[in-house]
Amino acid sequence: QVQLVESGGGLAQAGGSLRLSCAASGIIFSINAMGWYRQAPGKQRELVAGITPGGSTNYADSVKGRFTISRDNAKNTVYLQMNSLKPEDTAVYYCYADVTTPHYMGNIRRDYWGQGTQVTVSS
Repeated sequence: QVQLVESGGGLAQAGGSLRLSCAASGIIFSINAMGWYRQAPGKQRELVAGITPGGSTNYADSVKGRFTISRDNAKNTVYLQMNSLKPEDTAVYYCYADVTTPHYMGNIRRDYWGQGTQVTVSS
């Protein structure tokens, strides 16, 4: 069983910074893409940023230039550095990982999700 454990959420003032971390644990053959989604009250979950094992990244337009995603493949961990925070960044942030796990009948590949961490930005 694979688990994703997030940390680093909390309260920040507008213009401030927060750093989220998400570590994957369990019996893992490989991790493909990792990244972050967020969901604000009354809104759909949206992609914030993603990163491939080789370090290629993509970002939502709303966070480009303010957020930076990175990963440590040796630690199966993905990070999200959030700078110049705005009140509209307030949401629950979820990490995800596209994970391949070993199985005697053939490897299994699926997405896993973290439990979510609240980020609140005050004006």
